[in-house]
Amino acid sequence: MSIKRLVLFFVLTPIAVLLSVSSLFGSWQQPQFQSRLELYQTNIALQAQAWQPEDSDDENLQAIQAAILGEQPLESAIKQYQEARKLVKTNLDKAQKQLAQSETIPVPPKPLPNTPLETNTSGQQQQQLQKSLKQLQKLLAELDLRLGILQAKQGKTDTAVKTWSELQQTPEINPEFRETAAVLSGMWSDPPRLLPNAQQLIQQNLDGWFRSTSLVQLYKLQQRQEALSTVKAAQQEAAIQAVVKLALIGTIPTVAALLGIIVLVFLIAQRLLKGKAALLAQNADLPWSTPWDVETILQVFVVGFFFMGQIFVPFLLLLLPIPRPIVNVRLQAFSVLVSYLMVASGALLVLYLSIKRFFPLPENWFRFRLQDRWLLWGLGGYCTALPIVVVVSLINQQLWQGQGGSNPLLQLALESQDTVALGMFFFTAAIAAPIFEELLFRGFLLPSLTRYVPVWGAIILSSLLFAIAHLSLSEILPLTALGIVLGIVYTRSRNLLAPMLLHSLWNSGTLLSLFLLGSGN
Repeated sequence: MSIKRLVLFFVLTPIAVLLSVSSLFGSWQQPQFQSRLELYQTNIALQAQAWQPEDSDDENLQAIQAAILGEQPLESAIKQYQEARKLVKTNLDKAQKQLAQSETIPVPPKPLPNTPLETNTSGQQQQQLQKSLKQLQKLLAELDLRLGILQAKQGKTDTAVKTWSELQQTPEINPEFRETAAVLSGMWSDPPRLLPNAQQLIQQNLDGWFRSTSLVQLYKLQQRQEALSTVKAAQQEAAIQAVVKLALIGTIPTVAALLGIIVLVFLIAQRLLKGKAALLAQNADLPWSTPWDVETILQVFVVGFFFMGQIFVPFLLLLLPIPRPIVNVRLQAFSVLVSYLMVASGALLVLYLSIKRFFPLPENWFRFRLQDRWLLWGLGGYCTALPIVVVVSLINQQLWQGQGGSNPLLQLALESQDTVALGMFFFTAAIAAPIFEELLFRGFLLPSLTRYVPVWGAIILSSLLFAIAHLSLSEILPLTALGIVLGIVYTRSRNLLAPMLLHSLWNSGTLLSLFLLGSGN
């Protein structure tokens, strides 16, 4: 065995596996992005439920409103906030225990597209835990402020006042939250009490429906009719925008998912009736002719993908004279885009150099055919993937209970309202990622694995590695399900444009929902 093989098999590969496993288990302590996303959607639903159409007796408008918001939006919001509060409280208790044991429990680093891989010292670990603790304490205070308003609007003023009173007795939170809780408690008490700076505290520490609802209550008590009319007019305008956003967020995926179920039923029925002549059976058992062995596969993924993405490129970015942590959202978006393009370029260069000696490649390798049915395969695959991944995600949420980490790009896209930054995020996720990841996982890995396992085995194995490469435990099941659909689309169409289109549509739909949700919060 050559020195190159020894280093690759017994040094680089074990290091890559060890660090990847360490990062995956490190994500266990991080909250899922889905929890924050659900709260954002709940906030928009609360804004939308204030919508009062001019013709309020129109049954069609009432039906539309009920379809978008549900029968009891206020009760649903209270339940959602109570569940979120319970989850945050659990994570807060965990963080406090971890901080107490931080000198003896090592926390593995979480490699990000723009974060260098480095070993945490005990001091750095304690700083991270303290920062996480403060963030959780702040989030818990925000949830209590809002939960109290929801309870008050439901008519449970005694429960609301109790929620705010408990918040006032929490010494470790920001004093402004305690003062805001006192203001809200006074406004909804019997008899009501008006405290100084009430308007300023409400505007500083509440937003969206919660802010407008509190200001309406304040202006009623103050008998400020002009200010009350202004707030109600703004509330109606925000409600109309929220209804439109919810319609867009809900209607397009729902219609696509229904089409996907129809397509899925048709394909399965056709497979049962027609057997080998069905669409799903097309190329199902036809492996690629692979001229290289497992050494080339490992070389591409260990050297080109892992070390390039988690060590080499982050180290180069660390040398750039950029203030850290990066606060400016445009600089964050630019950093993510540049680092991703560098990783993609480096990995594809390693891929090219690794297989160059096998040129010309056998038939069906890296095929791009414009005059083909790739458009139908891509669109059909997207519609079919929606119901499958949604079901898997629901099961996944029950398994992980809000833990397991998430892609940091999603949170950045959700909270960013800068058009330029959003454009860079969109280019990264909807164009660069589908091209690079489909070339690597479907274009190279899946066909290469057919040398050792059947096509269906290559689809499952490549999908699992595709999911693991995202380094978040909570995303493994949904991304594996998505990867399987991508693999089926590619193996049947034998055209990389099809999975690239599916992947782009998936990421675009996700980002569009995030942009709409973020703009309403």
